[in-house]
This record gives sequence, C-alpha cells and structure tokens, in this order.
Amino acid sequence: MRWTSALAIYFLFWAFSVFFVLPFGVKTSDEAGVERIPGQAESAPHEFNPGRIAKRVTILATILWSLYMLNFHFGWLTPQMLDVFGTWNGVE
Repeated sequence: MRWTSALAIYFLFWAFSVFFVLPFGVKTSDEAGVERIPGQAESAPHEFNPGRIAKRVTILATILWSLYMLNFHFGWLTPQMLDVFGTWNGVE
C-alpha cells in the first residue's frame, strides 16, 4: 500500500472518530451546576474544549488505523471469512 493511501485511510478513521467521540464527556449547564443563558437549549454543552476532543479523536483514530494496517499486513480477517452467504466471487 502506498503511503498516500495509508494517510487517506487514516483521515477517514479520524473523521469517523470525531462523530464517535463527540457525545462522550459532555456536561450540560444543569449537570455542571451553572445557570443557563437565556435562550440556551437545555441540551447545549456547558463548555466546549476542542483540544481535548481532538486529542481523544486522534488517539482513537490511531488505534483503529493501526488495527486496520496490521490486519492489512497479516490478513487476520479477509472478505472470504465475512462471506456468510457463500457467494464470494472476488479475486483471490
């Protein structure tokens, strides 16, 4: 695999990880014990810390990408193993 392909796959894992990480660790104003600003939604986060989120996303994306690359190299899981209907017609 070319390094550019590996980098593109890493960025795909990073983008996926953003949506996975965002809902965790968020506190609303009520949970933080702070009064809400008039017009603020009840579900709005009290504080947004993009640095912390970027760090978590990068860690998760790196772990997932590493597992993907190890599987690509060692072939732990192949398309034939996932073919539950027995109709695999791919190139061997």
